[in-house]
Amino acid sequence: MNILDTIVAQKRKEVAHRKDVFPIHMLEQQPLFTAQPYSMTQFIRNPEKSGIIAEFKRRSPSKGDININVAVERVTVGYARAGASALSVLTDTEFFGGSTEDLVKARTLNQIPILRKDFTIDEYQIVEAKSMGADAILLIAAALQPSVVKSLCATAHTLGMQVLLEVHNEHELQANLDCEADMIGVNNRNLKTFELSVEVSRRLAPMIPDHVVRISESGIESVDTIVDLRKYGYQGFLMGQNFMQRESPDLACKAFIEELSAAKVN
Repeated sequence: MNILDTIVAQKRKEVAHRKDVFPIHMLEQQPLFTAQPYSMTQFIRNPEKSGIIAEFKRRSPSKGDININVAVERVTVGYARAGASALSVLTDTEFFGGSTEDLVKARTLNQIPILRKDFTIDEYQIVEAKSMGADAILLIAAALQPSVVKSLCATAHTLGMQVLLEVHNEHELQANLDCEADMIGVNNRNLKTFELSVEVSRRLAPMIPDHVVRISESGIESVDTIVDLRKYGYQGFLMGQNFMQRESPDLACKAFIEELSAAKVN
């Protein structure tokens, strides 16, 4: 059993419990449930923006604690002010140290799209994400059957939310091309070895339909990498650890985006 299998097994238990204590009709009564979602694809496609999806992540299974005590309010507001196109907020507690409250706090303070970064396996979690004020959800192809991916995409769209489908290889991509995801994210991290290679994004780029926004995830450490990946049609770049491992993630993001803007001009 790899780490994804372990996480999904735990997530099934969590979802069953949350359904009992906080049923859907209660989620639909939350103040943020009726908010009009921002279009994540529109923000990412905007040529005047950075394309950076800046992630708030306290820890991860591969790295352990990254920045466990940092305040979500300061970091996410700093990310937005720095010029991030969107935010990604981890809500998984067991493995990533996140929480529902983190996303709600980020939503109340920021006027850019927010991706709920979690392991979505059930329609309940999509309604839950909407009640937090999320604008988009993540679906991980490696954790779901293609028919389930398609069904969850449809549920998200019914609620006015967008979907980022994460793939790791050609098989996952080809199996889900008809799911109608708004964005396809290529994760450069090997789930079995945790090794990182941006070559994965380069290899899969030609297989992603032009109408879908291309996102490269993980292992993006330099402006040069983004400049190169843009040549392959990537418009969005999900970055978390690069910023979160610094004492002030918001300032690290600001410096990175300033360097990226300078490279774009040149």
